[in-house]
Amino acid sequence: MSQTETVHDRIEQARTELTPTQIAVGLALAASLGFVLMFLQDPMVHDAMHTFRHGAGITCH
Repeated sequence: MSQTETVHDRIEQARTELTPTQIAVGLALAASLGFVLMFLQDPMVHDAMHTFRHGAGITCH
């Protein structure tokens, strides 16, 4: 039976294969997504997309 890959194995693989620049970009992406999810909450995003669809001439309801 073969060993299944664990989270620890993937972290070790990423540590050896990724460059510092790739790690920095990944962390920046994760931080920016966290910011968007925390401060740009669902009702505001929904209203903005709704207004955009109407502005583009798309009937959505």
